[in-house]
Amino acid sequence: MKTIIIALSAFVLLSFSEEKQIVKASQNMEISIASSFSLVNDTKEKVSIYTGTGFVSLNKGSKTSITCNTGKEVRWANKGRKGDVIFKITSDMCGKTIKLSKVMD
Repeated sequence: MKTIIIALSAFVLLSFSEEKQIVKASQNMEISIASSFSLVNDTKEKVSIYTGTGFVSLNKGSKTSITCNTGKEVRWANKGRKGDVIFKITSDMCGKTIKLSKVMD
């Protein structure tokens, strides 16, 4: 009786175990290692921006971390409302520190 229970237990464990799958990645796939980048307010004014996930006020010289969602837009903010687009997030920004004055152009 014990051997039957042990055999059934082993069979159940083997039948429900996960199979490993190997997935081949496309050569054209773009992979981002870093999950965020820093945006530094190097302008002479306090600014408010919308980062794609929330509103942030940046004093002169301060910085914020922004999630690296490629293709998302970072916008000006005015009284809790989204404004004009400052720039779109690109994969080459991930893991770096970006100056606001450089992306404002």
